[in-house]
Amino acid sequence: MGEHYFSAAPTGPDTRCQVVVHLGGRDVTVTTSGGVFSAGHVDLGTRVLLDHLPDPAPGDLLDLGCGWGPLSIEAALRARDLADPLDVWALDVNTRALDLTADNARTLGLDKVRAVTAGQVPADLRFTTIWSNPPVRIGKPALHQLLRSWLSRLTDDGTAWLVVARNLGADSLHGWLTDTLDRPVDRVASAKGFRVLRVGPA
Repeated sequence: MGEHYFSAAPTGPDTRCQVVVHLGGRDVTVTTSGGVFSAGHVDLGTRVLLDHLPDPAPGDLLDLGCGWGPLSIEAALRARDLADPLDVWALDVNTRALDLTADNARTLGLDKVRAVTAGQVPADLRFTTIWSNPPVRIGKPALHQLLRSWLSRLTDDGTAWLVVARNLGADSLHGWLTDTLDRPVDRVASAKGFRVLRVGPA
């Protein structure tokens, strides 16, 4: 199998470039590179998700599959504007993605963003919010395991927001989440070939 954005240690060239993207209600300059998801821009699915997200609740937010950090940056910028206490946990298996997220957060002065692997997240930590454009291309069994593991760590009143392409199984994933979780799962939007799913409080 060739190298993918979900490879833990990309071996392709780490050729970094700066791009201007619109996050947190403003244009910001970020650094991206090859070997990470959607290098060079905010991908369409993430943009659809961003267009429908409410402000995160105070507490701890998990950006599941953070890539170079667009969702983490959005969350941290919104929380800073609102003066809300929010710790952002930017999680990925891709070490290059984590390095980029950490660099971007540092450059933007977002000191509440932690770029981490799964083993670096405290075992007893629960999240008030999860945002994710999940890595559906890892395959259905691995995706289900990933979501089951992290969605179980929502607080009782916590919510998760996911975006999945319709042609990559968004509706079947909606059904699986409904059958698997002891929480309501709603489709809150459908736009540009993507579904936005909300996993509600228990």
